[in-house]
Amino acid sequence: MFRTLASPDATELAGKRAVVTGGSRGIGAAIAQRLLDGGATVVTTARKATEETPKAATFLEGDISTLAGVREFAAAALDELGGVDIVVNNAGAARAHVGGISSIPDEEWLDALDLNYLSAVRVNNALLPTLRQAGAGGAIVNISTVAALMPSAPLAHYGAAKAALNAYGKALASELAPAGIRVTTIIPGNVLTPGGDAIRQNLADAVGVSLADIANGVPLGRPGDPRDIAEAVAYLVSDRAQWVTGATLVVDGGELPVI
Repeated sequence: MFRTLASPDATELAGKRAVVTGGSRGIGAAIAQRLLDGGATVVTTARKATEETPKAATFLEGDISTLAGVREFAAAALDELGGVDIVVNNAGAARAHVGGISSIPDEEWLDALDLNYLSAVRVNNALLPTLRQAGAGGAIVNISTVAALMPSAPLAHYGAAKAALNAYGKALASELAPAGIRVTTIIPGNVLTPGGDAIRQNLADAVGVSLADIANGVPLGRPGDPRDIAEAVAYLVSDRAQWVTGATLVVDGGELPVI
């Protein structure tokens, strides 16, 4: 079970303006709430809000899997915030295909690229001018997945899209470093979220095991909590990580083998 932490410094991110995609529930909602707790002003987006969506964040309903949707969201976010200092690209989803790679329809490969990779590229491109105007101290965090490092056939399309995100983040970090804008990537392990649980249940059913069996292999003894990822994001966007860029941080309870 996630151990409740002491109250975060409510002034650490004071004055920072943050955008969090896929922030209606799960990891995205936890990230948005953690940034709010640190003093940031937060705008988040998803196709629709849920009971998990932080009430103190401004929620903008939208679909960022298309270029038009990203442009609409970015314009609305800038109208709300007046500028951006922090961008967290968390939006992502995929459907597991237990029949293997050949059973993944062509349109799902395209959908995976649009939502899990190109949405981040497009959001960053749309917000980079204002990030540059904010000067040194800007931060971009891309949320990836262990499926990008340990590909599996049922989620090959998802893993491939997130692997592209990993490579893109490294390149973007090098390009933006002279401007003082830091770019990092977080790779979550098995985190308990509605979307992740649905995928794991599908896979568990296919091989005849329980969800608990899937989580039993985590060396630290428990599956991830969305707040585990949110704490990592809070560090990476803060001045505590002012000399960290181009880094890929695995947050998985020790589950990923050494590579």
